[in-house]
Amino acid sequence: MDDHSNGYEALASEFMRRRDQSRIGVATVREWARSLPPGTSILDLGCGHGVPISQALMEDGFAVDGVDASPSLVDEFRRRFPRAQVVCEAVQHSRFYNRTFDGIVAVGLLFLLPADVQRELIRRVAGALNPGGTFLFSGPTQSGTWTDVLTGDESLSLGSEEYRATLAEAGLTVVGEPVDEGDNHYYDTCRQ
Repeated sequence: MDDHSNGYEALASEFMRRRDQSRIGVATVREWARSLPPGTSILDLGCGHGVPISQALMEDGFAVDGVDASPSLVDEFRRRFPRAQVVCEAVQHSRFYNRTFDGIVAVGLLFLLPADVQRELIRRVAGALNPGGTFLFSGPTQSGTWTDVLTGDESLSLGSEEYRATLAEAGLTVVGEPVDEGDNHYYDTCRQ
């Protein structure tokens, strides 16, 4: 049986402990969200237990809809944020609540997926954005593989050239490339 949580279900407690102690990425996501209409709904792909990204967005007045494949992380998300919506399903199979969004965020997710799944997910995200909607995701500029610090599994970056080509094919334009305090690179994109 495939583990659509990419090893995070087995290590959910350790992941939560680490993320509860880290604010890396929060300032970058908050800056990105400033371009969105106040109170709008944001889809957080690979939301985990909601800390710190979904939490920061909710604190700033956004309605967060989360998707994560780890049952343990989703249960904890529900416990901590009972008013938010979250579903336990793999992002590659998610229907994204059968709706569209003004903003979609995916921090620490895409590079956990195989290359073809990353490309397909970008296309699906573009279809789930309203015109003018934005998609922010983290991913290295260089292509290559490395070992995930927590799970020990292989991670894969398509690299800037391939991400940009895939985004363009999906109708998304890169409008910025911020780097957070942990030196993580992001692609800030907009659907025309």
